[in-house]
Amino acid sequence: MAPVPPGIRLLVSFNREQWYRALTFMLTFLLYTSFHLSRKPISIVKSELHKNCSAASELAAATGTVASNGGSQEASLPSLHTEMGCSWKPFDKSNYKQLLGAMDYSFLCAYAIGMYLSGIIGERLPIRLYLTVGMLSSGLFTCLFGLGYIYNIHSLGFYIFVQVANGLVQTTGWPSVVTCIGNWFGKGRRGLIMGLWNSHTSVGNILGSLIAGYWVSSNWGLSFIVPGLIIAAMGVICFLFLIEHPNDLKGIYTQNPSPGNRVSAKSWNGENGHPKVYLQYKDNKKQNYDTELLLPRDAVCVPAQPVVVVKSESEPSAISFMGALRIPGVVEFSLCLLFAKLVSYTFLFWLPLYITKAAHLDAKKAGDLSTLFDVGGIVGGILAGVISDKLGKRASTCAVMLLLAAPTLYGFSMISQLGLGPTVGMLLVCGGLVNGPYALITTAVSADLGTHKSLKGNARALSTVTAIIDGTGSVGAALGPLLAGVLSAGGWNQVFYMLMTADFLALLLLLRLVTKELCSSKSPPVSAIELKEH
Repeated sequence: MAPVPPGIRLLVSFNREQWYRALTFMLTFLLYTSFHLSRKPISIVKSELHKNCSAASELAAATGTVASNGGSQEASLPSLHTEMGCSWKPFDKSNYKQLLGAMDYSFLCAYAIGMYLSGIIGERLPIRLYLTVGMLSSGLFTCLFGLGYIYNIHSLGFYIFVQVANGLVQTTGWPSVVTCIGNWFGKGRRGLIMGLWNSHTSVGNILGSLIAGYWVSSNWGLSFIVPGLIIAAMGVICFLFLIEHPNDLKGIYTQNPSPGNRVSAKSWNGENGHPKVYLQYKDNKKQNYDTELLLPRDAVCVPAQPVVVVKSESEPSAISFMGALRIPGVVEFSLCLLFAKLVSYTFLFWLPLYITKAAHLDAKKAGDLSTLFDVGGIVGGILAGVISDKLGKRASTCAVMLLLAAPTLYGFSMISQLGLGPTVGMLLVCGGLVNGPYALITTAVSADLGTHKSLKGNARALSTVTAIIDGTGSVGAALGPLLAGVLSAGGWNQVFYMLMTADFLALLLLLRLVTKELCSSKSPPVSAIELKEH
């Protein structure tokens, strides 16, 4: 008999639950990657909606001069001007910056407002179906924007409507995927797991840039249609494969020893809003139904006598908006995220332009260089998760990174003018310190608060809590780029002062929670708490 290959030994070493966890991790990662992939094209296509007409004007003027001298080429001037039409109506006007900005703010504001409603709605509906409908709708509206090019649509109202509608339906994504990943992964290594998982943001941005950039010069409509089709296809995959909670698999693996002694497990809701029943034997011994399923196959003792399925507890009701706000820490972390996300999204929208001005680079090199901020953000998110797991102090971890971020931002504004080398290093450091707290709050902290002990096991509240926290942060995401646009007219230093002030305010909002963590005499790591609970 030939020996079993080492790769097969590795595969069979993982149990069924570990495989399902890996599937959920990868699937939710790809699902939210497609969300960010579909958001990115608008930033790439902006340069095509309003081009720099100076080069075309100079060429047209030169051609006109030749035509006036030679006479024979006089008829070519009108056709040249027509072929080199620089901008797409209605973005060809002098106020094109305001029009392009209106599209950004319409999406971000709709996203911020819709997020508060999305969590409440999603909590009352099956997550898989809710997320599927949201992704199909997002694919539709993303494609509609691109169809504006194909069907030669020049109405500003059309593009604003598409952006608002897309902002609303995209709010189905974040509460849903965070709820799923929180259901499958416990608190022990939640910071590390979600720090790795949260890199989908940067992966989606990079893929969206590459896909949109491929068609932007030849047919910018495809820059939207292709990402729209991708997110719609991922919505179908979500419908086919997403498992909301480990307890949803019980119906598949229920062991039925014989036709005469089958146990009918009704869809009662117990802990975490999922089925939890007990097997009541005639001798009054009660066995947890979960325990029966977790026992090895040959260790399950099937009783000869009939059993009665007993409901363990009543179905938990969906939490209200005010009820979610009363969970300790939700208000503080929500307001903290408002300022942290303000800083992050200001960098997202304005960093390439700042690098162009400060480091004297062209637009393409500045755009490539700005991706280092995302790379630093991935590392910062992972480090924040690992440190907070080890210490068991989420608020303190965020506070330290925010405290370091403020002077680092000032240093970046000074060093970025000294050359390319120092700029690269500071981009990585700033990305880690700015995006670290942002990533930790939107993932691990949201999951912790959504499964807080005050909820008594009602994990259905996770969707609402996540939506409140990220919805408040999205308000800051809408305000940051707007304020940067206003302040940059007076110099870039004022923008950096605004960013440092936002980081300082975010730190102040966490002081009560930090004090509580530091003064607590019983603050073991989260993994230790979980072991005690089990």
